[in-house]
Amino acid sequence: MLTILGFAMIATFLVLIMMKKMSPIAALVLIPALFCVLVGKGAHLGDYVIEGVGNLAPTAAMLMFAIVYFGVMIDVGLFDPIVRGILRFCKADPLRIVVGTALLAAIVSLDGDGSTTFMITVSAMYPLYKRLKMSLVVMTGVAATANGVMNTLPWGGPTARAATALKVDAGDIFVPMIPALGVGLLFVFILAYVLGRRERKRLGVLTLDDVLETETETVTETETVLVKAGGGADETRTTTGGAGTSDHEDEDDDFQGLDPNRASLRPKLYWFNAGLTVALLTAMIMELLPIPVLFLLGAALALTVNYPKMAEQRARIASHADNVLNVTGMVFAAAVFTGVLTGTGMVKHMADWLVSAIPEGMGPHMAIVTGVLSLPLTYFMSNDGFYFGVLPVLAEAGAAHGVSPLEIARASLVGQALHMSSPLVPAVYVLVGMAKVEFGDHTKFTVKWAALTSLVVLAAGILFGII
Repeated sequence: MLTILGFAMIATFLVLIMMKKMSPIAALVLIPALFCVLVGKGAHLGDYVIEGVGNLAPTAAMLMFAIVYFGVMIDVGLFDPIVRGILRFCKADPLRIVVGTALLAAIVSLDGDGSTTFMITVSAMYPLYKRLKMSLVVMTGVAATANGVMNTLPWGGPTARAATALKVDAGDIFVPMIPALGVGLLFVFILAYVLGRRERKRLGVLTLDDVLETETETVTETETVLVKAGGGADETRTTTGGAGTSDHEDEDDDFQGLDPNRASLRPKLYWFNAGLTVALLTAMIMELLPIPVLFLLGAALALTVNYPKMAEQRARIASHADNVLNVTGMVFAAAVFTGVLTGTGMVKHMADWLVSAIPEGMGPHMAIVTGVLSLPLTYFMSNDGFYFGVLPVLAEAGAAHGVSPLEIARASLVGQALHMSSPLVPAVYVLVGMAKVEFGDHTKFTVKWAALTSLVVLAAGILFGII
């Protein structure tokens, strides 16, 4: 019964948000509360929620200060050279813009943090998508899928969890998987090319001048100013000395990070900020301190050095407050969902049912079975739940048939492309929030492509003899 109710709860949540009958934050709270009562554990709801909040509080703190830190780094212009190169490549061609989105997301994903990747990618690409009237779910879908493939880096989380759970070396898991993951990343670029061609066919190859002509017909006095988004791809911004204001300026008020003349730039401190970021990421990889503590210290130091005046610090914090509130609020709402799933025992029964459903004859192929199961399981539960709760059971079943724990561990990574769009991943709310995309729309568009990407990684792993 708990197995059925667990799947029913997840299905109800997904259907309601995709049909836009409830907001994600309301669904994350109310649906599990209802099912907690249905399983007869309503009296323990408070305990489950507090436990869930306690488990996710470090994640919420990390995201809060990571958003502030990397928001400041975007403000001061640390990532402008990368953005400049990508935007110079993109110009005003929808195909190039979508491919550029995948490229930028993949490059920034090297830091191992999804929130950082999405903040930088959306800040850079959002104005181009808006001005050319491109589909924003294409941007979020491509960025999430590219980040999902790159999330398998040893410092990204899943590989380390798999290594810990099965007591094997993370390098022995990851290094042999590089060819398969490379194929997966190549598939993401092919996907971006196909989606970009679709957008180009729908919109045509426009210049930004063409777009702005249609947006500024009501402006009484127009001065065309060469802005060069991020100092790269040529685009024009219309300024007025008369009564009107162009719509596109209002749309981009939250994304002035691409303006090469913004007041928040600190070019003289570029190398300090670069060094601070490298030091921060190094400390994260070496685990010198807990990640929330590192981001807290980093954010405080970045604000103090770059903006010594209190008014400037308050302005920077205020400019990122919406993202902080939206994301942390969603994380704590997700704590209700995960708390009820775990506390009632639904997630354990779901996992046990899936494992028990594996036919005996599939024993020698447990690595492939693990790869296939990693898609739904990492989507419907947290990485911690999958790697520490389910993976050891799968590995034990495989060991009985002579399948190496390393093969099981490698196969467990293939579902990460889909996992990054799971409603239980806090970073995805940074992505959809900054892109102003409904989570349900993102889910409907992305899941099929992300699942296909994961299957491509699995197929490549089998072809190369890795899995």
